[in-house]
Amino acid sequence: MEKQYRFQQPDQPLEARIDDLISLLTLEEKVSQMLYASSAIGRLGIYEYNWWNEALHGVARAGVATVFPQAIGMAAAFNRQLLHEVAAAIAAEGRAKYNAARRHEDRGMYKGITFWSPNINIFRDPRWGRGQETYGEDPYLTGRLAVAFITGLQGDDPKYLKAAACAKHYAVHSGPELKRHEFNAQVSPKDLRETYLPAFRDAVKEAKVEAVMGAYNRVNGEPACGSYELLIKILREEWGFEGHVVSDCGAIRDFYTDHKVVETPAQAAALAVNNGCDLNCGRVFEHLLDAVNQGLLSEEAVDRAVKRLLRARFKLGMFDPEELVPFNWIPYEVNDCAEHRLLAREMARESIVLMKNEGSLLPLDKAKVKNIAVIGPNADSRDVLIGNYFGTASKYVPLLAGIQQAVNDGTRVYYAQGCDLRSTKTSGWGRKPTSGFAEALTIAEMADVVIMAMGISPKMEGEQGASADSDGGGDRLSLDLPGMQEALLKAIHALGKPIVLVLFNGSPLTINWAQEHIPAIIEAWYPGQEGGNAIADVIFGDYNPSGRLPVTFVKSLDQLPDFEDYSMENRTYRFMNSTPLYPFGYGLSYTKFDYSGLALDQDAVDAGSDFAVKVSVSVTNSGDRAGAEVVMLYVKDEEASVRVPNWELQGFQKIMLQPGESQRVEFTLARRQLALIGNDGKCVLEPGRFTIYVGGQQPDARSQELTGRQVLKAGLVVTGSPVELEY
Repeated sequence: MEKQYRFQQPDQPLEARIDDLISLLTLEEKVSQMLYASSAIGRLGIYEYNWWNEALHGVARAGVATVFPQAIGMAAAFNRQLLHEVAAAIAAEGRAKYNAARRHEDRGMYKGITFWSPNINIFRDPRWGRGQETYGEDPYLTGRLAVAFITGLQGDDPKYLKAAACAKHYAVHSGPELKRHEFNAQVSPKDLRETYLPAFRDAVKEAKVEAVMGAYNRVNGEPACGSYELLIKILREEWGFEGHVVSDCGAIRDFYTDHKVVETPAQAAALAVNNGCDLNCGRVFEHLLDAVNQGLLSEEAVDRAVKRLLRARFKLGMFDPEELVPFNWIPYEVNDCAEHRLLAREMARESIVLMKNEGSLLPLDKAKVKNIAVIGPNADSRDVLIGNYFGTASKYVPLLAGIQQAVNDGTRVYYAQGCDLRSTKTSGWGRKPTSGFAEALTIAEMADVVIMAMGISPKMEGEQGASADSDGGGDRLSLDLPGMQEALLKAIHALGKPIVLVLFNGSPLTINWAQEHIPAIIEAWYPGQEGGNAIADVIFGDYNPSGRLPVTFVKSLDQLPDFEDYSMENRTYRFMNSTPLYPFGYGLSYTKFDYSGLALDQDAVDAGSDFAVKVSVSVTNSGDRAGAEVVMLYVKDEEASVRVPNWELQGFQKIMLQPGESQRVEFTLARRQLALIGNDGKCVLEPGRFTIYVGGQQPDARSQELTGRQVLKAGLVVTGSPVELEY
């Protein structure tokens, strides 16, 4: 088509192009662009576009793509740079699919380059089925990883986005799944600002995320997808968000069917758009014309929303000549290519957490192990590799295959399922839930070592309606090993054989008996298509585990508040009063790291000055194996005027050290990182004493008990008068 309009001319200013295109559209055409399946406008040469695509841990639901570890596993790697590389690879695969689909005139669902990822909600309660999609329970860690993922996905081209990321679900959203369409999450101004919003703030202000998705639930009475407080006052006015807001799928319909804050679809559509929601995943925005005709919504409000959507499409290069957009030439061959499979394996290796290694059972010596029994319902399962929101890999490596490929010639690998994941009753055909025990015991008796593959699966936790075997509608009613798994574990343990327990799960398990009796325990999460190879790398010492828990493992549900209580009291390591089974930040290594020489470049600062405290420490690998260490910095406010966290993560770096090698690690603490959130939600730096902890773990007693090491600490004094800071 001849470039007769200004919007078709790429040398024109972006805002001028957007204004020109808006001026050419009828009201009906504008509304047609506010539905996730946006209509074509043939007279202007504008193709239809489906905004819905997913990229949580790989391009999802769109055919062959690399399946990286589930998000909670990638968080356990505590490696921002690696996550950034993964996101860049995902964006490349998404662009390649988009390019190929357009060549064949396929512009349908899951073919676009607007990805509704990442999920940066706080995993406040281990029962939540979608916690696996998050980066864990800590606001600082979640924010740092969100920035890494978003910038990797969107790229660094000065003009074009490689893909558009979307931070979801904004905000205060983490279960219960069964009530998400009607639930009102009640949260204090302090908890809102202290815990639930920081990662979204980082995504908007630092990563410049293109999109934000609202949550299903209400927040303090307002539907999140139509909340003036969240979408206008905080997101746009306070944080200066310039991108677009999309509703969660069906969330606008909830306004009148479940939340009952309005009575009609037109009222729901008007409420959403007037309060800053621009794109509807659903059909309610089809009633926007009715809303305008009824005087509920102005055409200017429609224009404002459509401009935001068009700006995203311009930034993605959709209205420019093919040759001007550098990402239009990414070939389809990058999907699940050898390089990306290696990246998936590396991310899976770094995500693995060594929870226990009594007597240094691990790593196993391939030369000495001649017979291995691999037992358990997750040993040969594809489900436990892929998590949820997944693509289709061209090759999957379950644990059993990984072990088989890793052992020396002549080593025999036996396999028995032993039991299924959750059965506890005899079937109608008379099959007992323990009917597989005999075979499992038989091969265990012949083995030098037993590898037990247990846990849960995405069929038992996840999104409402997507987890077929979840009694809680996606959430979990129990954190114990389900079915006959613990009984099988106890039966094998009674044989006296060395056991390595490998857990597959997207959320914490209460494995108290195993912690007491099983010598080696590995947390593998849902490790992606290369999971079996990555776990074998750890078991046989080809990789030294370096993962750390991004979420607390409690001992029992008794340690948790009511699931529907959104107060942070006694939740997560920051506010928990009791002793957990495994603490946030915990993880073991095959080598030993020593810390020394903790130093602050100043031990007193004035609250009114724009200071930056330099914190440094020396880390030495004093063991005999190369390994990576996650160096963590925690801050504790010793004299706060309000309730504050026990301590909170404010810095982390992952470093690689050879045996005997040392490295000086430096952090910078800005005054915002020492500030507290008052009961009124304001950010204030108060004078007083602070303790700075640096080490490979939390400064808690349980971490010290499990690792046998302490963290270093130093004091810092803030003088002067309290100062209110920008949130």
